Amino acid sequence: MLLSDVFLALGESAFAQMLRSVSIGKLKTYQLYERVKLRFHMGKLNAESLRKAEPRLWARITEHDEEFATDVAQTLLVSHLDMLKDVLDFLGIPHEEGFFAKDLDPADKLTEGWQQRVFDQFRLKYPEALVAFYVNHLNWELNKNGEIFKPAEVAAH
Repeated sequence: MLLSDVFLALGESAFAQMLRSVSIGKLKTYQLYERVKLRFHMGKLNAESLRKAEPRLWARITEHDEEFATDVAQTLLVSHLDMLKDVLDFLGIPHEEGFFAKDLDPADKLTEGWQQRVFDQFRLKYPEALVAFYVNHLNWELNKNGEIFKPAEVAAH
C-alpha cells in the first residue's frame, strides 16, 4: 500500500477536508512550518493559501509522489496529535504523546475489525476523512498491509 493510494482511495473532497484542518500553529511548534511551505511550493503558508493550493496539491498526489504524500501525511498527523493519542489509547498501543516505537509489534493490538471499531469510535469526534486516513496510515506504518480501509460513510461524501 502506498500513501498516495490511501489519499486517492479517500478522494479529492476528503483530501480537501483534511487540508482545511491543518494547524499552522502546530506546524510551527514542531518546527515543520518552513519544511511544509517549501515542500508544498508556497510563498506563504496559511489557511487561505492552503485552500487555494488544494487542486495543485491533489495533482501531485495523483502523480503518486510518495515523498510528497509522506509530507502531507506528516502535516496532517502533527496537526491532530490529540486524535492520534486517542486512537492509540483506544487500541492499547503504547506511545509517547502520539508517537510510538518503530519496532512495535501490533499483532495483539490490531485484531480483526480494528479499523471499523476505530472509525466508529472517533468519526463523530474528529473529521471522518481524517479518522479514515489515520486508520490507513496506522495500518501502513504497523502492518504494511495492502488493503485500504474505506468506510462507506467517507465514500459517500
